[in-house]
Amino acid sequence: MTARAERDRRTHGSGKAAHRPAYADLSADRAKDHVLDWERMLALVGDTAPYLQYAYSRIRSVFRRAGTAARPDAPVLLTEPAERALAIELLGFAAVVAEVEWSLEFHRLAGYLHRLATTFSAFYERCPVLRAPDELRESRLLLAELTARTLRHGLHLLGIRTVRRM
Repeated sequence: MTARAERDRRTHGSGKAAHRPAYADLSADRAKDHVLDWERMLALVGDTAPYLQYAYSRIRSVFRRAGTAARPDAPVLLTEPAERALAIELLGFAAVVAEVEWSLEFHRLAGYLHRLATTFSAFYERCPVLRAPDELRESRLLLAELTARTLRHGLHLLGIRTVRRM
């Protein structure tokens, strides 16, 4: 793929999701008033689609730098509080999806994805992934992969595409 084609694909992918108010609509409780705020919707921080897309692309960049995929059979070692917090947050996905399936309150899924992204960010800041000793590195790569899959699946359920690079 040419550099231009890659840039166009990235721009189209993030723009398509970011420039429509779908996430902003879905992340708000439908029983409350909603104010259309383009600056907030397009921000790379906070509870926005671009922030979640950025979190996903950030995880993908870890794997590009690592030059390897996560080993699905790697043991998960929870040696730091941030690792434990991320693992616990990941375990909540199925329950949130089941709740949303029943209630159709999509803001609950959006809120979960935002919590997951911020929990991953804290994990990434406190727990070196690529510089960790081998066994710990494999565990952290697996946590990162599980987070990326969960973000991708959750965003897909909300109708939002993920992009590998932003």
